[in-house]
Amino acid sequence: MRIIFFAGKGGVGKTSVSAATGIRSALAGKRTIVMSLDTAHSLSDVFDLDRSLLDQNKGDPVKVSENLWIQEVDIQEEIKKNWASIYEYIAELLATTGVEEILAEELAILPGMEELSLLMHINRYVRENEYDVIILDSAPTGESIRFISIPTTLEWYMKKLFKVERTVAKYIRPLAKRVVDIPLPDDNYFAAIKALFQRLEGVNTILEDPEITTVRMVCNPEKIVLKETQRGFMYFSLYKMHVDAIVMNRVLPESITDVYFTKWKEKQAGYLQYARELFAPVPIFPVDLFAGEVLGYEALKNLADKVYGEKDPLTRFYDTKPYQLTKVGNNYKICFFLPFLDKGNVEINRSEDELIVRLGSFKRHVLLPRHVAAKSGVRAKVEEQNLCVYFEDEENG
Repeated sequence: MRIIFFAGKGGVGKTSVSAATGIRSALAGKRTIVMSLDTAHSLSDVFDLDRSLLDQNKGDPVKVSENLWIQEVDIQEEIKKNWASIYEYIAELLATTGVEEILAEELAILPGMEELSLLMHINRYVRENEYDVIILDSAPTGESIRFISIPTTLEWYMKKLFKVERTVAKYIRPLAKRVVDIPLPDDNYFAAIKALFQRLEGVNTILEDPEITTVRMVCNPEKIVLKETQRGFMYFSLYKMHVDAIVMNRVLPESITDVYFTKWKEKQAGYLQYARELFAPVPIFPVDLFAGEVLGYEALKNLADKVYGEKDPLTRFYDTKPYQLTKVGNNYKICFFLPFLDKGNVEINRSEDELIVRLGSFKRHVLLPRHVAAKSGVRAKVEEQNLCVYFEDEENG
């Protein structure tokens, strides 16, 4: 089983690169499914499919070529299959507050329902070995981070709060009916939540296993896009997911010689070099801007050739975590694995929420979480084959 998670800022070309990777995988004989994690689904659009084909399939996988399926989850169908008791209770609860019935039914589709449904599909596909490869076309960075955080959050809720809430509701429900009009959830509601959790068990292990799942960031050579890519890179690392490549999409090709594009090409070249410094040693795959829309099977196949060349897209292009951030008491430590480390002078600079580390030819930019950047003291230490940077309160330094 192989899972590749494509992430990045909205509009950088994630869906096209995801679809192109799916085509290359299917052509290699692998049973491949490309799943859209974005509520604004566009997979069918990039494949240039008849939209009604997916509507008729009601969110189930649709075969688009030999060994290749795509899936855009239909939340209304998912509610019928998985969320009925939960949805009905929330809608009833909202209706008691004075919200109109139709509006209450819309509001009862809570944030996270679609993501949880997708996670259940992924878990089932892995358990039942239904596909060899799962390609995940994610939502923009912030939403994709929420997606990968759901299993951990739900596990915490089930362990810490679920049993307490269920017991309390059981004992106070008869009394509450006599005192207030607000409905308390019945046992069908709690049974539905427990069943959902059971169907999700183990999915976080799948996402964190680098032998199965890796992340590929898609970006463009632009300052704002690179900043968001850097932030996404940091969060995926914190969630123990391995980023194995960066796809630098829509680079102006050398064949463009018009004077109008000269400055633009110089800027892009600078950002491409900056990206190599930001993300090294994770490889970067530059992809030239196409002359027209990347639309339909043949155009996507051509895109796959531009991204991967002769390389197998299912390869793990980088296996080691670029860095690890851990908490030590009230302080924090980032360790960079540097085999054959030469104990020379370490130069450390901070620029707001970014750390810049230089050691000989080694240079790394790391975006810091806010609580780490707030620490005033910074020091570095070589520990075996690791360069470790400590973030401490000044008085502890």
